[in-house]
Amino acid sequence: MLLSIENLTVEIAEKEVLQDINLEIDHGETHVLFGKNGSGKTTLLMTIMGFSGCRIVRGRILFKEKDITQLPINERAKMGIGMSFQRPPTIRGLKVNDLVNTFNNNGEQTIEQIVHNLHFSEFMERDINLGFSGGEIKKSELLQLIVQNPELILLDEPESGVDLENIKVIGKVIKKLLQKNLRRQRFKSGLVITHTGLILNYLEADRGHLMLNGRIICEGNPREMFETIQNHGYEECVRCQR
Repeated sequence: MLLSIENLTVEIAEKEVLQDINLEIDHGETHVLFGKNGSGKTTLLMTIMGFSGCRIVRGRILFKEKDITQLPINERAKMGIGMSFQRPPTIRGLKVNDLVNTFNNNGEQTIEQIVHNLHFSEFMERDINLGFSGGEIKKSELLQLIVQNPELILLDEPESGVDLENIKVIGKVIKKLLQKNLRRQRFKSGLVITHTGLILNYLEADRGHLMLNGRIICEGNPREMFETIQNHGYEECVRCQR
């Protein structure tokens, strides 16, 4: 397995947010994580990425068969984990172009090609996320991910705050980023949080997981799961679990 999470329990500010999480993602797989707001989905991604505010009480995280439970963010990024945030910060004084040229690890495409595909050329000389719209922020995040070229890609609501025109661009780029345009030899994997389910129109996910109250309570076909949630709400999932 590329990623293995074993019996993971996590606290934030001394409050237990995740409880006994078990999750495995193999090479080339894309998994989707559903759940209500406040159910712990973003905390899970931040814990995988290594944010210090997420204190692991018990359990462990293995990446490429190495225990990374205590590794800092920068070491996890070097190993091949990357994350796109739902609400990334504005960074004044640092231009997008300067940032992506600092850590370019993508040997397949030039930065110019990536920027062109994202329709993002006019923003390269601007401070990161300063005055950006929701769609522009998502494009900035994806640009940074593509340049980083990680093996495990964590996406926190990539369609949130994006208009229908930009979701098409973003969806196509995510599909390519996760190598869904390849029939074989995929080595990139993904864990995607989604509320609207729109991202499922642009990529085929291999597995879906439902998180409620800090626990993953079920898993299955992501499209079938989302259809149930759309038609019956999360309460139907609770009743099913009971």
